Amino acid sequence: MSETEGFLKRFPKKYYRALFLAVAVAVFIYLIARNIGAFGNILLVVLGFGAVVLVHEFGHFIVAKISGVKVEAFSIGFPPALVGIQRTENGCRIRLFPRFSEKEGEAEDDRVSFTIGKKGKASETEYRIGIIPAGGFVKMLGQDDIGPVKSSDDPRSYANKPVSTRMAILATGVTFNVISAMLIFMIVFLIGIKLPPAVVGGVVPNSPAALAGLKAGDEIIEIAGKNENLDFSNIQIAAALSDVNEPVRMKVRHEDGSIDELSMVAKLLKGNPMRLFGVIPARSLTIAKVIDDKKLYKTTGLLPGDRIKSVNGKEVRNYWELKPLVLDSLVPELEVVAERKGTDGNTDLIETRIGMEMLFARDYEVESESELYHICSMVPRLCVTAYSGMPEAARGGSIPAKIGRKIQSFGKGLWCRVLSLVGKAPQSPEPPLRAGDVILAVGDAENPTYLEMREAVGKSEDEELEMKVLRRGKNGVDEELVVTVLPRRLRGSKWVQIGAALALDAERPVVAKTISVEEGPPELDIPEGASIVAVDGTAVSNFYDVIREVRRYPGERITIDYRVDEQVAGSVALDVEPGLGGINVKSAFAEYIPFEDLKRPYRAGNPIEAIGMGYKKTIMFITQTYLTLRRLVGRDVSPKSLLGPVGILAASYTIVSERPFVYYMYFLGLISACIAVVNFLPLPPLDGGLVVLLLVEKIKGSALSERTQGIFAYAGWVLIGAFFLYVTFNDVVRTFFGG
Repeated sequence: MSETEGFLKRFPKKYYRALFLAVAVAVFIYLIARNIGAFGNILLVVLGFGAVVLVHEFGHFIVAKISGVKVEAFSIGFPPALVGIQRTENGCRIRLFPRFSEKEGEAEDDRVSFTIGKKGKASETEYRIGIIPAGGFVKMLGQDDIGPVKSSDDPRSYANKPVSTRMAILATGVTFNVISAMLIFMIVFLIGIKLPPAVVGGVVPNSPAALAGLKAGDEIIEIAGKNENLDFSNIQIAAALSDVNEPVRMKVRHEDGSIDELSMVAKLLKGNPMRLFGVIPARSLTIAKVIDDKKLYKTTGLLPGDRIKSVNGKEVRNYWELKPLVLDSLVPELEVVAERKGTDGNTDLIETRIGMEMLFARDYEVESESELYHICSMVPRLCVTAYSGMPEAARGGSIPAKIGRKIQSFGKGLWCRVLSLVGKAPQSPEPPLRAGDVILAVGDAENPTYLEMREAVGKSEDEELEMKVLRRGKNGVDEELVVTVLPRRLRGSKWVQIGAALALDAERPVVAKTISVEEGPPELDIPEGASIVAVDGTAVSNFYDVIREVRRYPGERITIDYRVDEQVAGSVALDVEPGLGGINVKSAFAEYIPFEDLKRPYRAGNPIEAIGMGYKKTIMFITQTYLTLRRLVGRDVSPKSLLGPVGILAASYTIVSERPFVYYMYFLGLISACIAVVNFLPLPPLDGGLVVLLLVEKIKGSALSERTQGIFAYAGWVLIGAFFLYVTFNDVVRTFFGG
């Protein structure tokens, strides 16, 4: 045996662990130093979620202690444990990375542990922090979360306590969560928080709200007799809690101050797992924060915090006044005046011009030609407004394949960074489509409308598809190109897509097709692909010109001149409808402008009022959670819509990093209320399931056998474990793979 081997054998194992720990701590500190901001947010998320768990477990712990039950361990987070702390006669013993379980009489020198502090009375409880911040536990003598209650001769055993005492121990965890939720909401409302008010920002077409006559700007001031501190969530909850076909009575205050009473019956709307009224939240006129404010300023002239004052010379007081002006503008650029606060605190008026685009329909869920936007039956060609391709994360296929693509993508990215360090950064491949491309053909479909394009793309799922586009070069000259795209189906989508955002090509007055619309203008006899050259003798160069000229002759007959090529030209007569009903097309900002949600401060005037507001909010979230779970069992709600630990932590991080701390407190109150409901479900090993077993024991006069209890416990763990894995899987897919 060599001297080195002998030395290694004599070297105690705990020093290996100490060396490993030192390296791990050094790496950890390095990562913190490199990402101090992100680490602070992560720490806040972990502390907040841990506090909610701590409250629940402390409820079990304190009642167990008062009841004389021996508590062996108190853990925040699930194993493996990071650290264990216990008071001994020699001082405070700290164990790093304690094992899952220790055998009787196991030596302590094979793990990293040390004792600090003064000698004193020993404690029977070890306090631990687990590495998985998804829960926690209190380990009592004779009680095991994994299996049945263990019989013991020790009078301090959990199993030897009366049924009422054990029920109290189990119920207190849930009770503490309810109380903590109320306290959190009370503090939130004492501080004050801005929430979306019960104001109608818009209504979903053909929804209960639309049929009831609700309009943007209406405020719901009473729901089922309740009228205090209503916010937008009260509208959603009222719909979700109502029974099938149950009318919900409301009072609505219109913008002119008049008040009406109405009732609505909630129903399932497309793309939503819960029954709703179809009320859309209101937005404000203030520009929201964005990741890249320089890009926003470059494309729109606006900055976060700016507030829109007027468009095209017309003053706007709220978003629902702005929206119709934008939709009906039908101009290439919109003049916008906004307020901006300067660094000196003064408010200045700034003017900017924002590019516009013509929408091809109300949304992408078009089902018939009559839903396409048109100009007196003329449908312009389509153009690309943005192209992102089909992200790997959103494509179909197995998760292992996606992970493989992620690893491959990471490898390519790392290689690119290495090359860039030596001055040889590779060029990114040119995307097949660019913003501004006009779609001339998709497969065999020439000058397709949106419906025709969607049909052509759908026939080529997972197959390369040729497209002919018209692209403006750097010299300003248009040229025809043939590009290839790969259509894919997004997870959960019924449509095959190519990753392009579309609008109508208003810059070139070329007609892709004329359509016949019921109760609309007569279909003009204009060939597909023809260019409009004049309207009633006035030359036009784009569809904005066409719209402007048509608007000059309401109720009159005019001529539309067109040209197909140098040999083919013609004209058609158009009877312009009074009121310009024949122009069925809408505009939108060509660049996305993020408007903040409309919010109002909700603040209690005194602690008594705060208690009332906190109580109502807690009851609302408890009821909502219970209803969601009930409908989950009834298969009215998809389990894919639920958040698991990963989803909750991801949502927490977003709130902490982007919003004031009071919003995170509000979220923790919601989580605490949800945990109270989930933990009291009648399913072992949850608290509610264990209470059910105690009730059986009370009625029966004796406890169920350990074997029977074990069957219930293990079956419950299998169900909960399977469900936990399922929601975690969905969280990972949703958070990291965009599914």
